[in-house]
Amino acid sequence: MIDSSNKQSLNFAGLTIALSGAILFSTKAIIVKKAFASTHVDAVSLLTLRMAFSLPFYLVAAYLISNRQGNVKMTRRQWWLTFAIGITGYYFSSLFDFIGLKYISAGLERLILFLYPTFAVLLNFFLFKQQIQKKQWMALLLTYAGIGLALSGEVRINSVDSSFWWGSFLVFLCAVTYSFYIVGSGKIIPSVGAMKFTAYAMLSATIGVFLHFIIAGNYTQLSHIGSLVPYGFLLAVLATVAPSFLISDAMKRIGSNNVAIISSIGPVTTILQAYFFLGEKIFIEQVIGTILVMIGVLILGWKTSES
Repeated sequence: MIDSSNKQSLNFAGLTIALSGAILFSTKAIIVKKAFASTHVDAVSLLTLRMAFSLPFYLVAAYLISNRQGNVKMTRRQWWLTFAIGITGYYFSSLFDFIGLKYISAGLERLILFLYPTFAVLLNFFLFKQQIQKKQWMALLLTYAGIGLALSGEVRINSVDSSFWWGSFLVFLCAVTYSFYIVGSGKIIPSVGAMKFTAYAMLSATIGVFLHFIIAGNYTQLSHIGSLVPYGFLLAVLATVAPSFLISDAMKRIGSNNVAIISSIGPVTTILQAYFFLGEKIFIEQVIGTILVMIGVLILGWKTSES
């Protein structure tokens, strides 16, 4: 039996780990925008470099987890589910996100991407018949109202064209596909474990990215590999590997609902980083929209925790 002091320490550790993971995840858009501005790399090449640097970490993690004492082998169905979730929820999601970041600000990208908890609720409703409660409907309305307000502010202060709407739509698709990752992981992690699922799902996504580059990649980018390496390394270690394992560990310690609530800090940290490192403007519609989105996600998290 764990005494109360240890339990509090464990909770504090879980909260700290979740917060660290959320902040590190929020650096991704900043690094991608910096890479686009400094090197003029295309989205697929940058994504491939990110996964190439991530690959050794996930291979080592998969090996250690699968060979540790007491490891339970995954069934064929679990293998296929993990592969499908990795391809749909991370390969496609990352591809849409990287391309979309070519056309919209990092702050707006993070806000749109933060719609994924609402899509997860809708997926659970349509696929698994989980009823949507009144508070959840209110959360959905607040979240979408916040995104709409932030979009209107972007239109007001920037001259936008069709590429802006195209980029917004791609990031919207990123949020949709990432919600498949969230819903799917919630179904399979209890039986295979968070770390094992994360390692193999990310390896599946890496295979998808590599195949994409082999088939349709811009090989001329390889001649500029020296200038791209720092961005690929930072994306891999700082914004992918470290936060993915931190979030998985936090989910094990304090639960997925608490992690989702803590992760609502993501849009705020992205907007602040975009202001300091990219020179992006902070405007009133963005601030109010971010608050609405965060309130919506918090309501979703608390409601789920109670049910």
